Amino acid sequence: MRIITGRSKGRRLSRPKGHGVRPTSDRVKESIFNILGEEVEGKIVLDLFAGTGNLGIEALSRGASKAIFVEKGRQALRFIQRNLNQLGLEDGSEIIPKDVNRAIGMLKQRGESFDLILMDPPYGKGWVKKTLTKLNSHPIYGKDSLLVIEHDRREYLPQDLEGWALIRQKKIGDTLISFLIPHRDSILNEGNVKS
Repeated sequence: MRIITGRSKGRRLSRPKGHGVRPTSDRVKESIFNILGEEVEGKIVLDLFAGTGNLGIEALSRGASKAIFVEKGRQALRFIQRNLNQLGLEDGSEIIPKDVNRAIGMLKQRGESFDLILMDPPYGKGWVKKTLTKLNSHPIYGKDSLLVIEHDRREYLPQDLEGWALIRQKKIGDTLISFLIPHRDSILNEGNVKS
């Protein structure tokens, strides 16, 4: 597991041994960031189900201005901190050691808004729908934000995307990467955009 490009290019990330954490493979991560291109630079990024911090750290390496990592696993939290320290990326980051639903509520209370939300939940556990529902009721994004979900290809996105519109998908082996943007109507309802 390594940083693919940017200021930390080629540096290796630490990760726990065993099956407790399933980090995004370099191949999947490279596909995500090739599609995003320069969309990452200067952006405020939220890494949900952060695991070792692999996706958010790649975003920081590519010029994101800030990344917040949400993870509740104690072992994974230690690896996020270790990786940020090793790469000297602590200043542009924050780790929230909470369940994703609680963290989204807290971030909404703080008035946070993210340009890019990266989401890699445990496969096959129903977290995609639950998290979309929470994001819809607690919008921490703007009209130009982008949500990237890494999920098992057998775990289809729900028919009702809870305020999001699917704009692109890419399949890599058993993994499906879905790119979504806020549905205009859901943003209008929130009052974030003038009609």
